[in-house]
Amino acid sequence: MNWFEDMQIGERRDLGSFTFTAEDIIRFAKAYDPQRFHLSDEEARKTHFGRLCASGWHTASVWMKLMVASLDLEHAGGGPSARLGPSPGFTDLKWIKPVFAGDTITYSSTLVEKTEIRSRPKWGLVQHRNEGVNQDGVLVFSFIGKVFVARKPADEA
Repeated sequence: MNWFEDMQIGERRDLGSFTFTAEDIIRFAKAYDPQRFHLSDEEARKTHFGRLCASGWHTASVWMKLMVASLDLEHAGGGPSARLGPSPGFTDLKWIKPVFAGDTITYSSTLVEKTEIRSRPKWGLVQHRNEGVNQDGVLVFSFIGKVFVARKPADEA
């Protein structure tokens, strides 16, 4: 078990990569973000994007999928896995560059801040800078995520 006290600022978790296909982009857009530049390459060419691009919410959803898969893999392997609590939210969500059909985005999460919470002595609050970088090494997506992590019980501290 990886407790709040065990986590170190600067720790980086590589989450893996995902290639956005035109089919994936259109399927997601039809269900959740039906703007014309996400639904049709022809319509996208008429916009400032110039071609079919993924919804920012799609890029964020893939981050979540890969984060959960990473945590599940860690837990299944018996490695140190943080006991996560609720998330009070996120800040600084940025869709920096468009993600086009065919782009492969590699995601990561780096611990940037730890805070002890007086009102919740069994929990600490951590913040991670989460990023997505395309196949050319260009940052396309980022946000700061916050989540509560269990603190070591007094008898283990």
